[in-house]
Amino acid sequence: MRINADFDKPVILHPEDMTWVPSPLPGVERKMLDRVGGEVARATSLVRYAPGSYFDPHVHSGGEEFIVVDGIFSDEHGDYPAGTYVRNPIGTGHKPHSKNGCTILVKLHQFDAADSKQFSLDIADLEFVDSGTPGVEFAWLHRFAGEEVKIVRWAPGSSYPEHVHQGGSESYILEGSLADEFGEYPAGTWERTPPGWTHAPFSEKGCLAWTKTGHLTSDKLGKFVA
Repeated sequence: MRINADFDKPVILHPEDMTWVPSPLPGVERKMLDRVGGEVARATSLVRYAPGSYFDPHVHSGGEEFIVVDGIFSDEHGDYPAGTYVRNPIGTGHKPHSKNGCTILVKLHQFDAADSKQFSLDIADLEFVDSGTPGVEFAWLHRFAGEEVKIVRWAPGSSYPEHVHQGGSESYILEGSLADEFGEYPAGTWERTPPGWTHAPFSEKGCLAWTKTGHLTSDKLGKFVA
């Protein structure tokens, strides 16, 4: 299966562009954002758990990274409410479930083999720092070998100068709305742009976004997009 598998092209998916499809487990649905492979795949997805649903125990052969968008996600290691960011490196495993339902944005099979730190962070506990541009601040989630994952917060009326994402970029709008010269991206929008993409983003009403950069170069994509 190949969904948005040309990583040389930008992809923008607004909430109304995405369709929930059943997973192999009852009560668990997915919006497949990009995918290369079958049930085991290099994949980026929104996954929605109905109350009381679960996924079978499994091992992350390529690693797993996710952020809880709403509700509470759980496994045998703990409960992760909305705003929690989790990294489960290659070789880790769990049995996920949700008592009352939840939605997560999850990325699978995209870990560097040497990136072995397992952890979770609550966005509410993070320290935001000034980006150097008035009204735009960010908090670090993870950094490794050129990959950078952040939460970026935009004050109403703020803007960021035109810049280039040399290693590609990806973002998911958690709250508010972001825009650039190519369009407007309300909460629930996912976008991915290739290395060398240039834009000048701004937010009229304010925005909170999960962002990842530096992970879409040919050497990092490697075998996952063959």
